[in-house]
Amino acid sequence: MSMRTKAVTLADLKAMKQRGEKFVTLTAYDASFANVFEQAGVEVILVGDSLGMVVQGQETTLPVTLDELIYHCRAVRRGSRQTFLMADMPFMTYNSPQDALKSAGRLMSEGGAQMVKLEGGAVMLDTVTLLSSFGIPVCAHLGLLPQSVHKHGYRVQGKEPDSARQLLDDAQAMQAAGADMVLLECVPATLAAQVSQTLAVPVIGIGAGAECDSQVLVSYDMLGITPGKRPKFSHDFLAGKESILAAVSDYVQAVKSGRFPGPQHQF
Repeated sequence: MSMRTKAVTLADLKAMKQRGEKFVTLTAYDASFANVFEQAGVEVILVGDSLGMVVQGQETTLPVTLDELIYHCRAVRRGSRQTFLMADMPFMTYNSPQDALKSAGRLMSEGGAQMVKLEGGAVMLDTVTLLSSFGIPVCAHLGLLPQSVHKHGYRVQGKEPDSARQLLDDAQAMQAAGADMVLLECVPATLAAQVSQTLAVPVIGIGAGAECDSQVLVSYDMLGITPGKRPKFSHDFLAGKESILAAVSDYVQAVKSGRFPGPQHQF
């Protein structure tokens, strides 16, 4: 399998949405996995604060620090020079717009990230506006918010008409504030499809149905190596494969063809 010869850019991802061509997102935390993912044709790598749970063995994502995220970003960047690199902003590193600007600046200048992802709806509008004004690409994470687990729990979001309308309004407000991407986690597939059709920016889904412009999974989940119960929206792509590269290549093709996620993976 040939390596990509041209680096993926944000403009490329936006153009793919306009063409109706799905792109593929996957989490990575080190250089070796990142290199395999790049070989397989993954367009976007997310260095997620999920590393707290799948790498560090924490119960939630909350203990992950900014320094740790930067460390893993650097490792991933060394292993994947052509893939677009997105980084989570850890819990309590973007309490104010100015705090967010400093944290995002470090993720980009020290970690090599090309986009930062932050959780929250309307309360984050001023933050997104400020980051965008400084030329920092932002992905707005809506729906289930892992950093708010102690307040809202791990539950599907947007099931009721009022909450569905609020999520759609938040997505549109984030786009208006300058967000370049939106990630929807654990929302009904019909709502995610509506958001994807309404927004001009790409929408990444995880547990949000097949109509999003991209899909993301935690790589340890899609390789079947996360301890405990696998999320409903995931799938073990390594089962029956001879290598991790083969498993990730199958995931890439499944997303691009619309084969994944199937009805059994959505809400």
